[in-house]
Amino acid sequence: MQKLPTDPLRRRLAAAAVLTLVLSSVAEAHVGIGSTRGLAAGLQHPLGGIDHLCAMVAVGLWAGQRGGRSIWALPLAFIGVMTLGGMLGAAGLSLPFVERGILASLLVLGVLVAAAVRLPTLAGAFVVGVFALFHGHAHGTEMPHSADGLVYGAGFVIATAALHALGVGMALGLNRYTHAGLVRVAGAAVALCGLALLLRS
Repeated sequence: MQKLPTDPLRRRLAAAAVLTLVLSSVAEAHVGIGSTRGLAAGLQHPLGGIDHLCAMVAVGLWAGQRGGRSIWALPLAFIGVMTLGGMLGAAGLSLPFVERGILASLLVLGVLVAAAVRLPTLAGAFVVGVFALFHGHAHGTEMPHSADGLVYGAGFVIATAALHALGVGMALGLNRYTHAGLVRVAGAAVALCGLALLLRS
């Protein structure tokens, strides 16, 4: 199969990386604003902060880059532990270093993708699960204590799964049609975003 030209894609990816870094200079780690009631609010919540957005896409990128069972195991591990973290947050149980853990997830996951690290599937699931606990706790603390909270929680689980699928699709598409190195560039952009946010915090 003939490969697509890489130059336009490289320019677009570089532009996206620059945009990510620019946005990171004005974005807070976890802003915690906006409605927390209903499915639509839950769907929008992971999209409202660059920290959640980048981390969840990075999980998909790493899963797609690794291939095999990781394609479904890493996203499922993240979603499962994130749900647990959300329940802990909604119950009012405290978790130390939540914001730092969220920012560290960008840096670590970005480096894992940039370096194309290949851990055993179980170890990879453990890594993403640790970070998912922080993301879920942040979501859960904002969840209303009512039936609306369950619907809201379902929304951010669906949005998270969609962002993972986006990352997997990007990794598989770049590997197949262009150059696998572009996935690593995307990981480096995520890591740089995490570093910028950590330095600002």
